[in-house]
Amino acid sequence: MISSSKLKSVDFYRKIPRDLTEASLSGAGLSIFAALAMVFLFGMELSSYLAVNTTTSVIVDRSSDGEFLRIDFNLSFPALSCEFASVDVSDVLGTNRLNITKTVRKFSIDRNLVPTGSEFHAGPIPTVNKHGDDVEEYHGDGSVALSSRNFDSYSHQYPVLVVNFYAPWCYWSNRLKPSWEKAAQIIRERYDPEMDGRILLGKVDCTEEVELCKRHHIQGYPSIRIFHKGSDMKENQGHHEHDSYYGERDTESLVAAMETYVANIPKEAHVLALEDKSNKTVDPAKRPAPMTGGCRIEGFVRVKKVPGSVVISARSGSHSFDPSQINVSHYVTTFSFGKRLSSKMFNELKRLFPYVGGHHDRLAGQSYVVKHGDVNANVTIEHYLQIVKTELVTLRYSKELKVLEEYEYTAHSSLVHSFYVPVVKFHFEPSPMQVLVTELPKSFSHFITNVCAIIGGVFTVAGILDSILHNTLRLVKKVELGKDI
Repeated sequence: MISSSKLKSVDFYRKIPRDLTEASLSGAGLSIFAALAMVFLFGMELSSYLAVNTTTSVIVDRSSDGEFLRIDFNLSFPALSCEFASVDVSDVLGTNRLNITKTVRKFSIDRNLVPTGSEFHAGPIPTVNKHGDDVEEYHGDGSVALSSRNFDSYSHQYPVLVVNFYAPWCYWSNRLKPSWEKAAQIIRERYDPEMDGRILLGKVDCTEEVELCKRHHIQGYPSIRIFHKGSDMKENQGHHEHDSYYGERDTESLVAAMETYVANIPKEAHVLALEDKSNKTVDPAKRPAPMTGGCRIEGFVRVKKVPGSVVISARSGSHSFDPSQINVSHYVTTFSFGKRLSSKMFNELKRLFPYVGGHHDRLAGQSYVVKHGDVNANVTIEHYLQIVKTELVTLRYSKELKVLEEYEYTAHSSLVHSFYVPVVKFHFEPSPMQVLVTELPKSFSHFITNVCAIIGGVFTVAGILDSILHNTLRLVKKVELGKDI
């Protein structure tokens, strides 16, 4: 057995009897100061322990999302019709996808960017194989020449008015002209406008009637519109509903289509024109025409992680476009890369690294407007985007855990004059490197060690200062009493 006296001999903290100690005002002041210093330093250490410490490094891209990259967009074009608006994707590896519709939605909008109805379900424009009769030009005029002066009177007079909006310089319009006039003559003979009055075929020269064509949102030539007078008169305050015809353009096909349009209209059309017609047939070559001249395009595409382009343009394999009349001014609501971040994840991103997250949607809220006119005709708008991926990870429980990942980019835009039909191009270039931000949490043992160091250090320093102050005061008293030092 070890005696208590031997145990006492290893005591590091030997006590001085209270009767042998002396309290002083200087010691009390230093004690209060030391206590306040301990509290202050403890708060600083606690704040440092709770704060997030990160390290940033640049490494080769090790993306877990493979070789593909998602692009989300929401773009508004106040002067580009949904009828011909096409989203195309291409890259340096030769990928070329035209008129993507599976993951893209279109909505007709007015000049104030307000949607005018439900989703525009145009789909891919059907391929036209027969663009006209392979004969010499037909010299007869079976169709009626329409202008802004007589258009409304004809559209209100006939239950079905089929109009060919054309341009004399257009190759496709000239291919259509002979078969259109022949078909109009045949329909005129079968359904005499004076005696029958159910259908009439007309034509509009868009180089002469510019405002009339703009009013009906004609952007491609030739555009065949079918104007119906019926139940829509009551529902739309007298405005006629109208469709676009995308069928074959030879005489036989045109006549067959006209027969279909007039089939459900009784001869007494002037009496029943305003009655509801519920037996409408579905024609795959006939689709709703755009009610406005603008279009909002939203959705996403998946592209390979190589330099490429997303192009939005007016596209058709059987129509011509006047480059001076195509305006691709647009407003960007969203254009981002990668997965969309929820508000919770975005807040986590800002907590861990406040310098990231500000450029994941750099173009959002930007507008690129080209005023229509001869000086600003044929203007293509190009955006050059350089993309860098940022990945955030945390080291907890000796394991690396991925918190989130996001793509940021820089953007430079320019307006380019061209002889071709204007388009909008988003050139993107993913970086082969990525930014890795790693969270380094402090260990609790390190925190406790620093707290002990603070308490012990302040206590020791305060004791040294107290000893110096106490001895100095004793020395001063001895000098005052005239004693020898």
